[in-house]
Amino acid sequence: MIPWLDAHTPFPDVSQALTMDAPGLLAAGADLSPQRLLLAYQNGIFPWFSEGQPILWWSTDPRMVLYTDDFKLSDSLRKTLRRVERSRQEGGRWQVKFDSDFEAVMRACAAPRRDGPGTWISEDIIDGYTGLHALGYAHSAEVWLDGELVGGAYGVCIGRMFYGESMFARVSDASKVALAYLVAFLRKNGVRMVDCQQETGHLASLGAAPIPRSAFLQHLRAAIREPSIGPWEPVAPFAA
Repeated sequence: MIPWLDAHTPFPDVSQALTMDAPGLLAAGADLSPQRLLLAYQNGIFPWFSEGQPILWWSTDPRMVLYTDDFKLSDSLRKTLRRVERSRQEGGRWQVKFDSDFEAVMRACAAPRRDGPGTWISEDIIDGYTGLHALGYAHSAEVWLDGELVGGAYGVCIGRMFYGESMFARVSDASKVALAYLVAFLRKNGVRMVDCQQETGHLASLGAAPIPRSAFLQHLRAAIREPSIGPWEPVAPFAA
């Protein structure tokens, strides 16, 4: 049985998360205010729930993470990145921007996918994270083609800890391009780890791997005490 939170209830310790039935499920309820979201991330907790469910809070064990030094680039993606970076430098058709339209990235991530329905990203989620963006904690990496947003990724950054949330692509490899620029920026600014939350084959193909929650929390607690990074501006990815 998981606890029900109201607006003023603190999160339980992550050691109380379920290990059976719904491994990692910690609590339900409360709200998605920027303040609640910040408290969650500072304690290794994230929201994830489907339409019609209450707000569900998770702390998975093991935890899927991407060390920025371990990010994998396929040969084809390297070629694409070189082309995009050349265009970016020359003011061409392809451009990469950070934080120029955070809400549009979130809404694109929420939209129906070719192979299924829309994601769990609801209007309440969008409100909460755009609130975090306004406070300087949530950021987007965006890929633009001929002035149209065609790919992106967004997440939360506290100190030198980045928590990845979602990606989207409207043209081939655009989400990977956004992620490559984001990882390059994070690595340049001393961010060693990206929280990926849950294990998937796609994330594993990019270099992410599961680690014990205890190791994740140990890194997190030190990283969130580091100074904030910025300014948030794209830097050439590794392949450029």
